[in-house]
Amino acid sequence: MTQTTEAAAVQETGPRRRIRIHRAWFVAAVTFVTIIGAAAFRSLPGLLIDPLHQDFGWSRGTIGAAVSVNLALYGLTAPFAAALMDRFGIRRVVAVALSLIALGSGLTVWMTAAWQLLLCWGLLVGLGSGSMALAFAATVTNRWFTERRGLVTGILTAASASGQLIFLPVLSWMVERQGWRPPAVTVALAALAVVPFVWLLLRDHPADVGLKPYGAKEFVPKPEPVPGAARRAVGVLFRAARTGPFWLLAGTFAICGASTNGLIQTHFIPAAHDEHMPVQAAASLLAVIGVFDVIGTIASGWFTDRFEPRRLLAVYYALRGISLLFLPMLLTSSVHPPMIFFIVFYGLDWVATVPPTVALCREHYGEDSAIVFGWVLASHQVGAALVAFLGGVARDVFGSYDMVWYASGALCAAAALMALVIRRRSPVPTPVVA
Repeated sequence: MTQTTEAAAVQETGPRRRIRIHRAWFVAAVTFVTIIGAAAFRSLPGLLIDPLHQDFGWSRGTIGAAVSVNLALYGLTAPFAAALMDRFGIRRVVAVALSLIALGSGLTVWMTAAWQLLLCWGLLVGLGSGSMALAFAATVTNRWFTERRGLVTGILTAASASGQLIFLPVLSWMVERQGWRPPAVTVALAALAVVPFVWLLLRDHPADVGLKPYGAKEFVPKPEPVPGAARRAVGVLFRAARTGPFWLLAGTFAICGASTNGLIQTHFIPAAHDEHMPVQAAASLLAVIGVFDVIGTIASGWFTDRFEPRRLLAVYYALRGISLLFLPMLLTSSVHPPMIFFIVFYGLDWVATVPPTVALCREHYGEDSAIVFGWVLASHQVGAALVAFLGGVARDVFGSYDMVWYASGALCAAAALMALVIRRRSPVPTPVVA
């Protein structure tokens, strides 16, 4: 081999040895782990309803009230989370949020009154988990990535389902064998364990470490803090509230939250336990939902690019409502094929409503669509909170969850009709020059 050829070979192999993974992927990995942990915080309440009822004698309505406060704050905090991150930085907001979750979950071990459950699990954990909602993933993606944004957004969205898959069977096993306190401590320790990684590896902006965003061709300076972001969020809400599509989208998404997080995620396990199904088996079924909602979300995004979003929403809600009407007949002491079919179907439909809802927000509200969707997401959590509370009350009053399933099925039918009422926005006519 000649000297020229050897030099060329060195030039070819040299850069390969110096290739380094962009810091953005480490930031995305920390975000992924944090969101997975957040799924554990949201998975635990459904497992605690029966143990807390047995230990303290609190009604299911009282326990459901704490869950409803948690769900409502998770949604209502989300529109302001991005504003807080713009003002104080991602790292500080997420570290404080994780600390709040650890404090709230850890203090439940010593609680003796129902108001303490409302304070710890409702207020503290609700505020903490709400600060790590979709706004967290969207902010990280927008700041650190110019290319692969869709891929990163999909991965971070799937992290919630992955966390549900990981934590639900483990936490249910602990509840069955060791009671409810060890799982609460586990959630607190999991939140604290993530804090050092957030503080050491997460950075607010690529400019903080002298890097360009992944895929960017030019250096992007760090923007100045935006103290007026919260004011803008409220202003967008008031403007959108004057339009019909906003209320229809908020109404349908509230029913979406009511029939998923508020209903199935909160009350499916105690309802299955009423029929003598083991808690761990019921929790495993919810974990399967977490697997299939990833597939359903990706498929729904593909459909949204090809079909009219409002019609997709109508189909999703109608099918969901029909499935809920059959659920009382499917709940038994064992897992059988029709129940597995229901779980797979419900998993595919769980967050399939998100892509068409986002598309309709974009169609009607343009540049403000992200903030409008934040408020629509808040309605999702308010709907979840109401059913988390009312479902527990209905169980106390009627002695079973049958009425809850039927009422939720009727609500989904109403959501299907509301989706069809949303009118398509006609394109702005181009002025003709005489």
